[in-house]
Amino acid sequence: MQHVARNYAIVTAAYWGFTLTDGALRMLVLLHFYRLGYSPFTLAFLFLLYEAAGVLANLVGGWLATHYGIARMLSVGLVTQIMGFVLLSLLDPGWTAAMAVAWVVLAQGICGVAKDLTKTASKSAIKITQAEAKEQARGGDQGQLFKWVAWFTGSKNAMKGIGFFLGGALLETLGFRGALRTMAGLLALVLIGVVTSLPPMMGKKKASKSVRELFAKNPGINTLAAARVVLFGARDVWFVVGVPVFLYSAGWTFTMVGTFLAAWTIGYGLVQALAPQIVRRSADGLSSEVPAARLWSALLAAVPLLLAVAVVLEAPQLEWVVVTGLGVFGFAFAVNSSVHSYLVLAYAGSEKAAEDVGFYYAANALGRFIGTLLSGVLYQWGGLLYALIGSAVMLALCWAATLALPSKS
Repeated sequence: MQHVARNYAIVTAAYWGFTLTDGALRMLVLLHFYRLGYSPFTLAFLFLLYEAAGVLANLVGGWLATHYGIARMLSVGLVTQIMGFVLLSLLDPGWTAAMAVAWVVLAQGICGVAKDLTKTASKSAIKITQAEAKEQARGGDQGQLFKWVAWFTGSKNAMKGIGFFLGGALLETLGFRGALRTMAGLLALVLIGVVTSLPPMMGKKKASKSVRELFAKNPGINTLAAARVVLFGARDVWFVVGVPVFLYSAGWTFTMVGTFLAAWTIGYGLVQALAPQIVRRSADGLSSEVPAARLWSALLAAVPLLLAVAVVLEAPQLEWVVVTGLGVFGFAFAVNSSVHSYLVLAYAGSEKAAEDVGFYYAANALGRFIGTLLSGVLYQWGGLLYALIGSAVMLALCWAATLALPSKS
């Protein structure tokens, strides 16, 4: 049991370091280029390849982690992120706007590949270590898995929130290029720790031999993947561009916006970590958790709908109404996300856990891509109102998808 807990701790710490720099990167790019006068649609465009690359990275990463081992793919993800940071730091202020945008999109695409290779490897490692722990303990239920997933996911998002704050602080103190090089150095230290601490063949299994086999997942994972697409699309459609630009246009400073987004993401992560205390667990791991996914999806859908009404009615102190609503949204979204992250591992088989997780997080990346694209388009067309309506529609689809989730293994 000791080596199992050790591997879990190493994977979690490595992903913390990665997520810290990933959150800082998003804030660096958003604030730096908004300050240069880029439009909401262009800002969203800067992140499109980052999100799109994650779809393929998750699918391929899951297969590669199964074939070559999880620890190796975690190292590849860290190396790829360092490459993306270095490329982004080479951006020349003298380039034309079109050339600068193309360079940033390319570097962001590399970072998107890195993010999802690392996420797939890390989440798969939890399934492997949980299965090993269960085997060594000769029995047990799914409660420990839910706790591990919730803590891993929640603490990761808290680190991303700290990363938002770090990104703003590094931009102020070191500038765009200096901040990127500092973060590349931090990740190099994390990489050394992973290479020297984890068994390289961890999680290596017999991988799928065909594309058809790779995509032929069980009904639970397929349905959950569909729900995940619209769940994360519903968040990013108003969170990526809409909320920061809306608050800035309402008179908030960059520091205020960055600090609020950092605090929101940290709080969101803490709620995720506490999800096992919020959602009643069952012995079979599904009979209580699946109805919880349906309930929290329905509650979440109501939030952007009510906020859209407030925008139409031009409620007094609208920015504070939005901030409060975003807090409620974050709580319900955190519980939803944590339950989903648990369910994919509950449905996944341990033999090809990395492939199952990769397929599921490819859907996650597709949702972020759709949400990011629509965040720029809808905000440019109709401001925050259109973004909120788009979010409500997606969440209604998410709730509908959860109705088809199997509640028995």
